[in-house]
Amino acid sequence: MFEKHVQLPAEGQERAKVILMVEDDADIGFFLEQSIVQETFHQPLLVTSGFQALQAIHGIIPDLLLLDYQLPGMNGLELYDSLHAMKGLEEVPAIMMSARLPRQELALRNIVGMSKPLDLDELLETIEQLVV
Repeated sequence: MFEKHVQLPAEGQERAKVILMVEDDADIGFFLEQSIVQETFHQPLLVTSGFQALQAIHGIIPDLLLLDYQLPGMNGLELYDSLHAMKGLEEVPAIMMSARLPRQELALRNIVGMSKPLDLDELLETIEQLVV
């Protein structure tokens, strides 16, 4: 299944920001996870489906949602709506990635949309802007 690996900060350090990543393509997910670990101080939690995300969310409150739009079982908007309906997650910002983004729906929900293939520098910059 998946494991939760959220590191606790050392004394005097700020808590790492947790990014819940939902990406069903293993290669893309691994690349994004490694990029975030290597290029930021944030802690990614990668799952491969909306259903796994709904299970993983118990016990943690992420600082950012990084969601693929085209997921098996439920799309990224359905997942976003389910997560934002949960207590404590109503204000968590989100980035949605896809080659085909439903731009109007993203605008209604205040979700940042990024087209695939992703520009990694733009993604990392956007993450930094959203997790302040």
